[in-house]
Amino acid sequence: MEASYDLNQEMRTWVSPSLIEANYILSLSRMDLQAVIAAEMDANPALEMDDRPACPLCGNVLDGTFCPTCLVSQRTEPVTESYEDFPETMVNALNGREDSDEFDPMSLIAHEENIRAVILTDARTQLDPRDYPIAEYLVDGLDERGFLTTDLDDLAALINRSREDIDDILAVIQELAPAGVGARDLQECLLLQLSYLARNGHDVPEPVLAVVSNFLPEFGAHKYGQISKELGLSPDEIDDVREFIRVQLSPFPLQSQAARSWRTPTRAAYVAPDVIIVIKDEELTVEVVDTKQFYLRISPIYSQLAGDLGRRRTAAEPPAASNGTGPAVNGTIPLAVTSTEDRGHVRQYSSRAKLFISNIQQRRETLLKISRCICTMQESFLRGGVRELRPLTRAIVAQHVGVHESTVSRATANKYVMLPTRKVIPFSDFFTPSLSIKDVIKELIEREAKKGGPLTDRRIGELLHNHGIRIARRTVAKYRAELGILPSTMR
Repeated sequence: MEASYDLNQEMRTWVSPSLIEANYILSLSRMDLQAVIAAEMDANPALEMDDRPACPLCGNVLDGTFCPTCLVSQRTEPVTESYEDFPETMVNALNGREDSDEFDPMSLIAHEENIRAVILTDARTQLDPRDYPIAEYLVDGLDERGFLTTDLDDLAALINRSREDIDDILAVIQELAPAGVGARDLQECLLLQLSYLARNGHDVPEPVLAVVSNFLPEFGAHKYGQISKELGLSPDEIDDVREFIRVQLSPFPLQSQAARSWRTPTRAAYVAPDVIIVIKDEELTVEVVDTKQFYLRISPIYSQLAGDLGRRRTAAEPPAASNGTGPAVNGTIPLAVTSTEDRGHVRQYSSRAKLFISNIQQRRETLLKISRCICTMQESFLRGGVRELRPLTRAIVAQHVGVHESTVSRATANKYVMLPTRKVIPFSDFFTPSLSIKDVIKELIEREAKKGGPLTDRRIGELLHNHGIRIARRTVAKYRAELGILPSTMR
């Protein structure tokens, strides 16, 4: 056997780290991008946010003291007309549908309320107005577990109210809050949860109630033999009690899963549009939202130091002397970079900042090109509604834009668009050809009473065929089920 070296040339695909970073930035939504930018600014001293004055009406960057969009000076206070002179202005203000540039689309985005604020709002519906301050004081006294840390006797003496009144207000809060919230100790917390389960039809075993009411300290100390002897329970029944308490009850009611999903079966998803499409002068205008928000730049100090190092390297100059003197840059006093470690620091973070800014700009341009292409192809849908939605795939958009299909998929994933109707939809709705068919099916079923009775899936397929839509009966049944509509035999 022999050991030898051999040199071969081959061509293979290699993904650079910069391309990976660019693809990652492209896939981020606007909300995620804000977090990434904040983290990068904390980690990179060469990166900073360029604060530019924005127009308070439309949000565009001001050109001096004038807004190029509104063409008004922002130094002068706007003259407000009286509603008595122009009553239609008051109607527009009440409707909240002002079509001028004063409308802020971000005002339509929902925000998630704090659970304490929701508890207080619900409690006010059952309390006397004079009890509102007491309820607010009690809700503010809840700790991170949901336990009440306020001494009720001290509160009653402080506000000169009876203890019974304070207990009644606390009972209202405990009834409206997630089960167990507002308890003063662990035993009361678990009893409130057991009461809540019983009121909602859940079977609460008698041994569980007996253990929580009378032997909770012993139960916490694992004195199962004593509890079994006192209550006459078998070891299997003690195991059932322990399993019930572990699964059904929580010692931290404000942090439990039930509290997180309180008042709704699932946690509401609040989204913000990444792209806004508006109609101005009968033309569709596309705007990437972060274009007005993220103006990143390299710190002037790091930019000057990087420029000095670049000129020295180009001119093959020796390292700077210990006094750090050098030629002035644009009339400024040069800064000293005397050690190899300092030069490496400047080069590293300056290059990192340039790459990050370039990736942000590339994301902005790519998303704008794709949005404009979709806007052109789905113009009828944007102007006329879902019935005008045309079949469209990401491959078609990629071909028109001149990028790979995966780039379109990555740029539109988890991102949202605000339509001219001010409705926010995901990008994926543009690539769902069946949306218009579902709309037709829903419309046919809503008018089925005029047709003489419920329409079967086969009859709906025949009516769609008359409209030029070829679709199988099982596909009609699938779309009907997705719309949440029952079969004809149950309607």
